[in-house]
Amino acid sequence: MDSNAFVYTTYIRTTPEELWQALIEPSLTRRYWGVAFETTWTAGSPMVWDEGGRKTSDPGQVVLAAEPGRLLSYTWHTFTPEWAEAVGVGDEVYARLARERRSKVTFAIEPAGDMVKLTLVHDDLEPDGTVRDLVGEGWPALLSSLKSLLETGEELPEPPR
Repeated sequence: MDSNAFVYTTYIRTTPEELWQALIEPSLTRRYWGVAFETTWTAGSPMVWDEGGRKTSDPGQVVLAAEPGRLLSYTWHTFTPEWAEAVGVGDEVYARLARERRSKVTFAIEPAGDMVKLTLVHDDLEPDGTVRDLVGEGWPALLSSLKSLLETGEELPEPPR
């Protein structure tokens, strides 16, 4: 892990199997993230990101590791002009994002009594990069919504921008 990694740990009252499903199952990822993934969830398989019907595919978007109930890792998505427009990212920020190298995200799942410890590591980030700034705000909100969904059955409302 590089020193520019973003690391976030949370504890969720669920099982490793339920958390795994929440990370890969489109009907669940859409609820707390607004994204569904089209992939076979095997190492090396391509990933298509589907955000509200807007699909992003790229040969560099791949599953790196997939061990059900234990570990999930994949390369971060490709930034496109369509994505930037849809999420309200201006031209200047989009240009900075598009220049940065592709990063990766890893979810480590560990049993912790009647809970699960989820550690997210988003690494291969550019030092002082725009992606690092964005994921530093985005991941805590997203994982809080995931936790809420698994513990209460309801995801959190999208935070104000």
